[in-house]
Amino acid sequence: MWESVPVIIVITKSYSIPERAENVQMVHNAFAQQKRYAKNLKAVIPVVAQTYTLNDTAFAPPEGIMELIDATNAVLPEGMKAAEKDIASFKLKRKRAMAQSVITASTAAGGAVGAIPLPFADAAILVPVESGLVTALRKIYGIPDGDDAQKIMDTILEVGTASIAAKAAISALKAIPGVNLAGEVINAIVAAAIVAAIGEGSAFVFEKVYLGEMSAKDVDAIRNLIEQKLDNEFVRKVTEVIEDFAGSDQGKNSLKDLAGNLVKTLGPSAGKASS
Repeated sequence: MWESVPVIIVITKSYSIPERAENVQMVHNAFAQQKRYAKNLKAVIPVVAQTYTLNDTAFAPPEGIMELIDATNAVLPEGMKAAEKDIASFKLKRKRAMAQSVITASTAAGGAVGAIPLPFADAAILVPVESGLVTALRKIYGIPDGDDAQKIMDTILEVGTASIAAKAAISALKAIPGVNLAGEVINAIVAAAIVAAIGEGSAFVFEKVYLGEMSAKDVDAIRNLIEQKLDNEFVRKVTEVIEDFAGSDQGKNSLKDLAGNLVKTLGPSAGKASS
């Protein structure tokens, strides 16, 4: 009986990219030594089930979930295979969930970077966080690396790293009556908010590309979308978050909590992108 059972090996908590290839090869070698069952091995898939925070400014994004879904469905008996439409719907929901977890982690990282006592006008301090976020979202939506993907990413980052939105937000937030927050706190919140807005815009764009509804040819539409995410409505929404933060017990309001609040406020349900 067992000689005909297909085997898929899942390597969990596969945070280290360099070690993944080594671990996969180690499993293949182990099965090769057991010749009787070597043919049963159908796939070896390293998996990171959810975004794993490494430190204040770094995280390991989800990996391998889509590959595991496809590999599992592929080895099911014909009568038990899920319908292609159902698989596509499930995978899209998982991609959205993974994207939101990455955006939240990146937003917290943006807040940590923004709290560094440097002139916020130097938007370059956020570039590593923003670049890592956009790259992770591209991978989640399965957009292959190449010139087209790079063109989309460059467009997003070009708009997102412009300091006009940051300067406007900081000026507006410092003028809020009754809000007494240190400059570095406001900088941190604005930095986190900009990362969240870029993340939400990027996720929307990459989902459209994944569904075949947008491509690298639509750079003007992509640029407009990200600019909309950082317009006056952005300042209004961040102001709401600032006021809530200022009125709360700030000692209990961690960057992670704040990031979640920002992502919720700037997310698809509140953004123009979903309309």
